[in-house]
Amino acid sequence: MDPTSGSVLEVTNLSAGYGDLLAIRGVSYQVHAGEIVAMFGANGAGKTTSLLATVGELRRSAGEVRWRGEKATSALHKLARGGLAFVPEAPSVIAGLSAHDNLRIGRGPVELALRYFPELKPLLSRRAGLLSGGEQQILAMARALACRPDVLLVDEMSLGLAPLIVERLMSALREIADQTGLGVVLVEQQARRALAVADRWYLMRNGEITGGAAVDVTTDGLEAAYLGSMTGAARPA
Repeated sequence: MDPTSGSVLEVTNLSAGYGDLLAIRGVSYQVHAGEIVAMFGANGAGKTTSLLATVGELRRSAGEVRWRGEKATSALHKLARGGLAFVPEAPSVIAGLSAHDNLRIGRGPVELALRYFPELKPLLSRRAGLLSGGEQQILAMARALACRPDVLLVDEMSLGLAPLIVERLMSALREIADQTGLGVVLVEQQARRALAVADRWYLMRNGEITGGAAVDVTTDGLEAAYLGSMTGAARPA
């Protein structure tokens, strides 16, 4: 990633919430081609809300999202056609369809999804609802990546998954970002695993971004900032 190059996705002074309650205020972040940006914070810090407001699933009360240098006003399905993909916290698979049919309903070729995750091949005929949580997350990730997005937003990918599955997904994101120039925003609680593949990180607290740095900042440094940001708050699970 060339730090002097323009960002593919740039979010500036974003505010959004639910009803009259603002959940995030003045959030700004960006991601460049080939870069993985991790976003950390306690539960309720505003990470998921930031992603939802970025893709237009939650109404923005202030701020701007720029996609490839131009202001983005489209809904998620239109942004998806333009190269923005979003993998939510819960695996977004259709339980009653086979794994193969779940891949087919994506915009990308099934063959590419299987090239990224060949472990799905023996599961293709199985109903997605019968797959394990880890297999469902791999299926959702494979479908999103097969669309060849320019930017992928991933929300809490590791939640409830076995460590080997998390490592597999993290390493796949790093490899694909390096090979294709994919930009990734990775909301994550497992700081060490995320930092192993990330280029930069942001830290959120109480709906605002309170810190950030490149990955040459040590994990201990992040943990100090993380704990400092949560003074008076519960430690996240």
